[in-house]
Amino acid sequence: MRVIEVARFGDPSVLVLTSAPDPRPGPGQVQIAVAASDTLWLETMVRAGRGGRFFPVEPPYRPGVGVAGAVTAVGSGVDPQWTGRRVVARTGHAGGGYATVALAAEAALVPIPEGVPDRTAAAVLHDGVTALALLDVAPIAAGDRVLITAAAGGMGAILVQLATAAGATVIAAARGEAKLARLRDLGAAAVVDYSEPGWTAGLDPVDTVLDGAGGDYGRAALTLVRPGGRFSGHGMPAGGFTAGTRSDVTATGIQAVQLPPERHRAYLARALSMALQPLIGQVYPLSEAPAAHRGMEERTAVGKTILVP
Repeated sequence: MRVIEVARFGDPSVLVLTSAPDPRPGPGQVQIAVAASDTLWLETMVRAGRGGRFFPVEPPYRPGVGVAGAVTAVGSGVDPQWTGRRVVARTGHAGGGYATVALAAEAALVPIPEGVPDRTAAAVLHDGVTALALLDVAPIAAGDRVLITAAAGGMGAILVQLATAAGATVIAAARGEAKLARLRDLGAAAVVDYSEPGWTAGLDPVDTVLDGAGGDYGRAALTLVRPGGRFSGHGMPAGGFTAGTRSDVTATGIQAVQLPPERHRAYLARALSMALQPLIGQVYPLSEAPAAHRGMEERTAVGKTILVP
């Protein structure tokens, strides 16, 4: 197989494509011929050595948080009827998902419904699940005004669609006209470039903020929530989760959507059954994994980035 390996922490160039024997499934595992690999911005932090105590990955390791593809072999104790089925599964932050062949636990498998492309399944594996969970924590009702930061990211784009479908007026915040244009296409009622100074000045109060950016962007967004409204501070790419609270606002953080495996699988099955349309902005071959990470780090990526064999 071909697989990306990281021998030392560093910039995207440490993502090196190499050849290795196909991994064989152990007890309770399956082997998957990978058709699409998920990527997360968080993986760029881990690769750079900033995973901290929450993601204590040490090199050498094989990155890749999850995959979609067909089961090609099963280990002992695994139902043989999985063989040949298309599935999507999490593999973990050192799970080897950036590969042409990957292993996953049988308990992690979710079947991909007929008609759902492998790339779509990989794209909703984490972002679709978290988006649905967030809207259970911070429900959106018809007529609500909702501000979504990092709206042109993989999860943000799904939140824009879900909130719009719920009847909310969505204000989507992102960086640069290219991203704003895509957000208009997704149904956002208004868009704002939060890289501009004073970007909140012309915005009316909102009922809910779904903050996927954090840092200064999140702190500015918090000031827009009306008394009695909600604030979800679940993102940190801009420099950490949004700190600070308001006594007149119901605030939740990332811990509210840290799901146990069984709930994650339930949300994933729901996301797949809803036929969500994630914004897949970039598809790279494995050999260009460094470019994929660079785009996420430099904020030039639009929507979800997928790796393919």
